Amino acid sequence: MSFSPQSKVWIYQGDREFTETEMTAIRGQLNDFTSQWKAHGHQLQAKAEILYNYFIVFIVDEATAGASGCSIDASVRIIKGFEQEYSIDLFNRFNMAYKVGDKVVVVNKEDFETLISIKKVTPETIVFNNMVQTLADFETKWEVPFKYSWHNKVFADLL
Repeated sequence: MSFSPQSKVWIYQGDREFTETEMTAIRGQLNDFTSQWKAHGHQLQAKAEILYNYFIVFIVDEATAGASGCSIDASVRIIKGFEQEYSIDLFNRFNMAYKVGDKVVVVNKEDFETLISIKKVTPETIVFNNMVQTLADFETKWEVPFKYSWHNKVFADLL
């Protein structure tokens, strides 16, 4: 399945890593969901994946059918179900994700600010911009150095 660069993207970041068992179960549920995901009776060309054991990413190519409010609500319901079932927070936008080598680390906003202040997070640190909205942006602007991200604007006074 190929997706256009303008495909819509939604990213949900966990406050902890998913276990292998959780990921296996969640992948099955995501595959079932996306294979039947519809908007106004039209099948959506969609996929969902788990990345870095922390992120659930939905991609919908709206060239064939666009995601509607009801179809987006359905995706939010499945994510809320994962939160309840696995005791994980997938909606807290104040959790910051960054990389140390190849490992993803997620911390709360206050700890992230401290890490910037003590130079554990630097302008070169790779951070995740979960606000990207298209596949093109996801592929080029999701994992970026701190200095090129929205984080730099918000936390610039700490550098």
